[in-house]
Amino acid sequence: MAAGEEQSREYLRRHRLPELLHRLGALLLFHRPERPREFLIQVLERVKAGRRAEGEYPFLMDEANVDAMFGLLDVLGRGHIRPAQYREGAAT
Repeated sequence: MAAGEEQSREYLRRHRLPELLHRLGALLLFHRPERPREFLIQVLERVKAGRRAEGEYPFLMDEANVDAMFGLLDVLGRGHIRPAQYREGAAT
């Protein structure tokens, strides 16, 4: 791997940019705002405020969404899921 490519990968990893871009894309698809650029600016401002402990970090899912997803994974109603099921749910 070329040095420039390795530096680029390290930069992305250090700043956690793939995760941020994935989250922003998911928020856009979830909310489908009429003005996506303004929506993204607002989300990033909330992230910035949340990091300064001045506001709430923007989450994609609320508690009801988590409960619904858990119910989908816990098809037998046992009240728990396997680690593999957790990883599968967390990846979506």
